[in-house]
Amino acid sequence: MTKSREYSVCEPESDADACVIWLHGLGADGSDFMGVVDQLGLPAQHKVRFVFPNAPFRNVTVNNGMKMRGWYDIVDINLLRKEDEQGIIDSCDMLNEIIQHEVKHGVEHKRIILAGFSQGGAMALYTGLRYQVPLGGVIVLSAYLPLAADFNPALATANSDIPIFIAHGLFDPIVPLHAGKSAAEMLEKLHYKVEWNTYPIAHTVTLDEIHDVGVFINRCLGYA
Repeated sequence: MTKSREYSVCEPESDADACVIWLHGLGADGSDFMGVVDQLGLPAQHKVRFVFPNAPFRNVTVNNGMKMRGWYDIVDINLLRKEDEQGIIDSCDMLNEIIQHEVKHGVEHKRIILAGFSQGGAMALYTGLRYQVPLGGVIVLSAYLPLAADFNPALATANSDIPIFIAHGLFDPIVPLHAGKSAAEMLEKLHYKVEWNTYPIAHTVTLDEIHDVGVFINRCLGYA
């Protein structure tokens, strides 16, 4: 495992041929989900690099302007009412650069999975749907689709077949269940391959959920 100001990385024992880019939630940092790697049930000799980027520090409106790590500003307590379009676009560009860095270092696009929790999950979904080369999958935990009204599948055909895992807590007080469910239903109507799961939790993750994420990763990467 290595760390830098921009991200933390968990390397496999042998040269990586796959990558999971995992984005943290608002106010956390890249180390937040590093502990899940050993809980995913990957093969002992897997070749998956896990990259955990740090979001930039920004002032968050709903938190009285407090500066914290965030992929974009939260302008309204109703997440879908008023969105920080420029912040979302900037973070999408940042994630695209990380993907390109992995490709440059020998990982094929189809073996790159985007994952994230809360804001991070929202960015993983937003970016994965729009990316112009087919990726390996998207994992969306306790999140939603930002700028959903602006999404045009006709302009984003490269990942029309991407596997998408969307999971949400039934008692989430931060990102309401209906926000995640609406994203799943919208994508299902557009014929995306969506796996929708719910868990009896609040705005967090559970071991059962991490197990299911591991099953999804194994399947996407051909380990299952």
